[in-house]
Amino acid sequence: MSGERKTVFVVDDNVTNLTLGKNALAGHYNVFTLNSGARLLKMLEKNVPDIILLDVDMPEMDGYETIRQLKSNPDTAHIPVIFLTAKTDGESELTGLSLGAIDYITKPFTPPLLLKRIEVHLLVESQKKELMVFNKNLQHMVDEKTKMVVELKNAILKTMAELVECRDDITGGHIERTQSYLGVLIEGMHKFRVYEDQIAPWDIGLVLQSAQLHDVGKISIRDEILRKPGRLTESEFEEIKAHTIFGESVIDKIRLGSSEQAFLEHAKILVSSHHEKWDGSGYPRGLKEQEIPLLGRLMAIVDVYDALVSVRPYKSAFPHEEAVAIILKGRGSHFDPVLVDLFLKVADDFKVVKDRVSQESAE
Repeated sequence: MSGERKTVFVVDDNVTNLTLGKNALAGHYNVFTLNSGARLLKMLEKNVPDIILLDVDMPEMDGYETIRQLKSNPDTAHIPVIFLTAKTDGESELTGLSLGAIDYITKPFTPPLLLKRIEVHLLVESQKKELMVFNKNLQHMVDEKTKMVVELKNAILKTMAELVECRDDITGGHIERTQSYLGVLIEGMHKFRVYEDQIAPWDIGLVLQSAQLHDVGKISIRDEILRKPGRLTESEFEEIKAHTIFGESVIDKIRLGSSEQAFLEHAKILVSSHHEKWDGSGYPRGLKEQEIPLLGRLMAIVDVYDALVSVRPYKSAFPHEEAVAIILKGRGSHFDPVLVDLFLKVADDFKVVKDRVSQESAE
C-alpha cells in the first residue's frame, strides 16, 4: 500500500469495543469511532473512509440495516465493510455477506488478526481501483500494458488466496508450495508419460495459476472452526466440507463476468474435487476412481503432502519421509495408485521445493 495513511471508521454502540478497536488500529490508520449506524451515515455525507468496521448488534439501527442503506447509496456503495460481531452462527454470517460485507470477524478479536484482515482487504481494494483506472485507458495502452494487466491479475489472485491463508492460520509459502508441487507432478507426468493423452491439451501456466484458488471457499468458514486447535465435531466437519461447494459458487460468479473460461474451469475443478478420494469416501460428491477429474486427483496428493509437512493449529509438521509413507499408505484408497507411483519417483523434488520455499518465507 502507499505511504499515505488509510482511514478506518469503527462503528459500535459499546464504548469498550470502540476503545479496543481504536487502540488496535491507531498506530497504522486514521481511526474514527462512531456509536451508531445513524451517525455513520451522517458522517459519510462529508467524509469517506477506506474501510468500515461495523457492529451487527446495535439499537435503533442494526448493522444489517446500516449496510443496506450504505449499499443503496451510489456515493457510499463502494466502501468495503467488515462486520464485527459476537454471533457465531453461519446463518448470520451468510446474511452479512449477502448484504455486501467483504468479511466477518468474530468478537473478541485479536489485534494482529484484525490488522492483517484490514491490510489484505485494503490491498485488494487498491488493486481493484488501479485495474478500473487502467481499463479506462486500455485502448491506448494495449501493446505496452498487456504485461501489466497479467501481473495485476496475478497479484489479485495471490491476494485472494493469501486472505484464505490468513483466515486458516496457515503460515508462510502455502500458495507457492502447492503451485510448485503441482508443477513437479505435471512435469513428471510428461517425463514418465503418465496420462499423457489427458494432459496434452492443458495450458500448464493456467493450471498452475488456478491452483491458487483451490481453497477459496474457506472464506465462508467461521474462524473458530478454521483455527480450532483440537478435533472437530461432526457438525463442524460438515461445515468445513461445505467450503468446496461454496468455492464452486464463487468461481461460477466470477465466470459470469469473465472471458477467461479455461482458467476458471481449471479453478472450479480444483476447488470442487481435491477432497474426493479414489475409493469414493471423499467429499463433496463421493466420486471414485476415474470419476474424479485428473486435476482433482493431482491436487489431492499435493494438498495432503503440504498439510502433512506443515504446522497447522491442530498438529506439528511431519518429516518429509513420514509424509511420503502416509501418501503411499493411501495408494488405491485415498489416492490414484498411478499418481502415487509417480509421486514416489519425484518425491525428492517435493522436499527440495518444501525446503526452498520455507527458507524464503523465513527470510
